[in-house]
Amino acid sequence: MYDYIKGVVTRITPEYIVMEQGGIGYQLNTPNPYAFHQSEELVQVFTHLQVREDAHVLFGFTSLEQRELFRKLIQVSGIGPKGALAIVGSGTPNAVVTAIEQEDEKFLVKFPGVGKKTARQMILDLKGKLDQFLENIDLKSAEDELPLFGVNAYQHELDEAMLALAALGYSERELEKVTKILADDENLTTTEAYMKQALKLLLKQQ
Repeated sequence: MYDYIKGVVTRITPEYIVMEQGGIGYQLNTPNPYAFHQSEELVQVFTHLQVREDAHVLFGFTSLEQRELFRKLIQVSGIGPKGALAIVGSGTPNAVVTAIEQEDEKFLVKFPGVGKKTARQMILDLKGKLDQFLENIDLKSAEDELPLFGVNAYQHELDEAMLALAALGYSERELEKVTKILADDENLTTTEAYMKQALKLLLKQQ
């Protein structure tokens, strides 16, 4: 029904953004809300509408490729929109596609809500059908910024990232394992940067 919305981002939360267009604020669930920035600049977001008995839910993506990968994933039995967002939001679609092609269940079960049965189903349903996504998708990178001196100079940004990751389905126990590492990394200065690094660490955990 909606292919994309072009408007201004008026609110950013750990789970969704609000985009205003034509006097209407659209709530869009996204893989990484902090890939967006609240400003008066017009941005284009590709959308997917999920129709349920109790609600109509809009999902937003920074690229067409992100949205199409999301749509492929939600067709797999056992993967709902939340789980698909976590996979797309990992920022490592090439690794996901490679894992599916190589039948690497050990890698796939690292995502929230993906057990061995669902990983096997992903391989059965998607192997050989995702080549178009290789080298095409990545979350936007924040511009490099110089870190400030002092402990926890970016604690607010780190806290926001943890809330966003929790919204994607990562457990408190999983997040506790990476929080200390992130807090000690002086190269991380934005919420988006914390999220991207946290996702890399989470996917490396055994």
